[in-house]
Amino acid sequence: MDTTVINIRTQTRVKEQLQRLAEDLGLTVSGLINGLIKQVIRTKKVEFSVEEEIPSPYLIKALKESAEDYKKGRVSPTFDNAKEAVAWLENPRRKYANQI
Repeated sequence: MDTTVINIRTQTRVKEQLQRLAEDLGLTVSGLINGLIKQVIRTKKVEFSVEEEIPSPYLIKALKESAEDYKKGRVSPTFDNAKEAVAWLENPRRKYANQI
């Protein structure tokens, strides 16, 4: 594969944030930037967004309820397939993982 190097200047803080983001996504900074470059070439668009996603009140409530369920041990067991998971959900006498 024929490659070349592109050098850019950016603030140290920006580079560190990009490295963390790439790592969280399971990518290298080079992989992330190459993906962005290919997207720009393919779509012929450059889009920027400065908006931060803010979770909805419903999502915040659901996350809090989920955290409480977890603390109380209300966690489903593991399943080998979807059929087992559906059967567990449909069982009115189902037991949580800490009850099995």
